[in-house]
Amino acid sequence: MSEFIQSLVKQQTTALVVVDTTKIVQFMNPAAELLLDISFKRAVLEPFSTLIGGNPVMDDAIDRVVATRESVTVREALLCPQPQNPKILVDCTMCAISDDIAVDKFVLVELWSVDTLVKMARESWMDDYQSVTNSMIRGLAHEIKNPLGGLRGAAQLLERELETNDLREFTQIIIREADRLSALVDRMQAPWTKITHERLNPHEILEHVHRLVQAETGGSLTILRDYDPSLPDIVGERNGLIQVFLNIVRNACQATGNHGKICLRSRVGRNVSIGGHLFRHALVIHVEDSGPGVPDELQDKIFFPLVTGRAEGTGLGLSVAHEIVARHKGRIEYERSNNTTRFIVTLPIESIDE
Repeated sequence: MSEFIQSLVKQQTTALVVVDTTKIVQFMNPAAELLLDISFKRAVLEPFSTLIGGNPVMDDAIDRVVATRESVTVREALLCPQPQNPKILVDCTMCAISDDIAVDKFVLVELWSVDTLVKMARESWMDDYQSVTNSMIRGLAHEIKNPLGGLRGAAQLLERELETNDLREFTQIIIREADRLSALVDRMQAPWTKITHERLNPHEILEHVHRLVQAETGGSLTILRDYDPSLPDIVGERNGLIQVFLNIVRNACQATGNHGKICLRSRVGRNVSIGGHLFRHALVIHVEDSGPGVPDELQDKIFFPLVTGRAEGTGLGLSVAHEIVARHKGRIEYERSNNTTRFIVTLPIESIDE
């Protein structure tokens, strides 16, 4: 197989495997290594059926491609590449390719994890939904801010004309509530202000958040830190990322009643796909807590603006976190397992283009 075909396959972000007409693996890219949980060195010159745990439908599809030279698509094929790992459901497209140098014939097998497709579709839908919602909120915030200033000014003027403290107490309520609403509007607008990127130590950010939360809770909360010391610096906006993790950890504090247990965990993710792009390495931060978790009816909407499960909540913390993470070309996810609530922030470890 020519170096040109290998280079072309290697650069793609979808999982690609090249087999010859006898269904022997000749090449695979990093995305395929990640999906099938096997290295190219172990997979090369092995039968493709062994690589995917045996699947007669896939074998027949390759035979049809070899015989007809036409593309074949297989939907929802169940693969078991590693006996110790869960089975994976994939959509697959196969087509014939030729190596002009050696005049050899090959079959290019493209694999898409159905779970990945669903996740990408959901991420795309969420981005579109939030884009529309955020535009509406920005316009609404602008319209609210102006009358709030007039309301506060009128209350101050009225307060000067009042003779008793009892009556002034009511104007103070108006002023305080106007200030509270103004601060809320500022928070709604904050994610869309321009951010600047710099080289950052992710553990310094997490430690800063740890100190802030410990000060706020008076040390009543147990916060465990499980850091990977080999993590390199990342490129991002310091204050924005502090806000992301501060919002998540504060939510965890409220969920545990400020007396539970929280864990901050950092790891390196390898061959991570974010928004359809494959990154060789990524920073993966887990924020785990022992609280009851997000109500079932809110789990699909927790990153939307103004969605909250607490009567006193504003529903902006996780929405702001999602917006900031998205601007860093990353993603934020929620999951619940083994009585543990987990928020996962994934950020690519490389320069970010505005």
